[in-house]
Amino acid sequence: MRSLLTSLGIIIGVSAVIVMVAIGEGSQAQIEQQINSLGTNLIVVFPGASRAGGVSRGAGSFNRFTLDDVEKIQQEARLISAVSPVVRAGGQVIGGGNNWNTQIYGVSPEYLRIRNWELEYGEMFIDRDIRSRKKVAILGQTAAKELFPGQIPIGEKIRISNTPFTVIGILSEKGQSAFGTDQDDVIIAPATTVLYRLKGGRYINYINASAASIERIDEANEEMRVLLREAHRIEPGEEDDFTIRNQAEITEAASETSRVMTLLLGSIAAVSLLVGGIGIMNIMLVSVTERTREIGIRLSVGARSSDVLMQFLSEAVVLSLSGGIIGILFAFGISFSLNKLTELNTLINPGIVILSFAFSGAVGVFFGLYPARKAAGLNPIDALRYE
Repeated sequence: MRSLLTSLGIIIGVSAVIVMVAIGEGSQAQIEQQINSLGTNLIVVFPGASRAGGVSRGAGSFNRFTLDDVEKIQQEARLISAVSPVVRAGGQVIGGGNNWNTQIYGVSPEYLRIRNWELEYGEMFIDRDIRSRKKVAILGQTAAKELFPGQIPIGEKIRISNTPFTVIGILSEKGQSAFGTDQDDVIIAPATTVLYRLKGGRYINYINASAASIERIDEANEEMRVLLREAHRIEPGEEDDFTIRNQAEITEAASETSRVMTLLLGSIAAVSLLVGGIGIMNIMLVSVTERTREIGIRLSVGARSSDVLMQFLSEAVVLSLSGGIIGILFAFGISFSLNKLTELNTLINPGIVILSFAFSGAVGVFFGLYPARKAAGLNPIDALRYE
């Protein structure tokens, strides 16, 4: 029982480190998967330059995008396989006797290919619908279920901000985004319809594009940058009045945040390993005191000090490694339970398991050395006299 209690700190420490890192790496993998689901070779262009100290550094005469910008990219970009404007509008939607407040996205027919999205029912609108500003809509899964529960509402009428639309398709389920939003709670319609009939403006929110190949995505970025600078008449030496981000950059930024959190969680959990080591040292010191006469007998019959040192050091290391093994088993059990019983996604890294086990052994050596040296340094005569 004493050995088990002695190893308890190591057990908790090892299992905590492995589980915390597993949660962090699982979250990172989930974020990367969700970002990859945003689209194929995705490039997103936002109006406005990157900011320094809250002040925009863009110097162009334009600070917003129009459909002309999209058309220029579509006609002149060689490294872009597809491009779509995105016009966002929120509004109350009425359909099937129900009300639902959702996001309306005005896009082009290429949007689904860029976003790696498919239709489950119906069909996508076409370029002719864009030109005619046709009032047709495609519902995301969440919007469809809220407005028309238990139905496939192809051909049904809905009203968006009091404007009638005909449902021509239902999107396949996309799930939650990396930023925690429901991607299925959306309605998409022709960009011109949303821009002119719902918003009554001429500026789009941002541009989505797909690079022709992932290997040349940086070249595609630069090509779009050159074309937009030309369209916005930005002089050489002036800052861009837009910001371009590609899928790799978005993934890297999210992954870096997740890595920092994983490191922080692992470091906090590692403190409990050190606490466990202190517990082992205390118990070993008590053990040396209790076994003083035994040590004296061993030394008096010819045992060397190094033999006594190795005996007590070995006991400390065995306690630590035993705790490490039990902690690893606990970590696997906890991770499995979290995967099954919660929405957390854990991913155990074999390298962290090996490192935690090795670290538990190192803790045994480090914190067991002082008690072992104290035992080896006892005077045999004084040890035999100890009561």
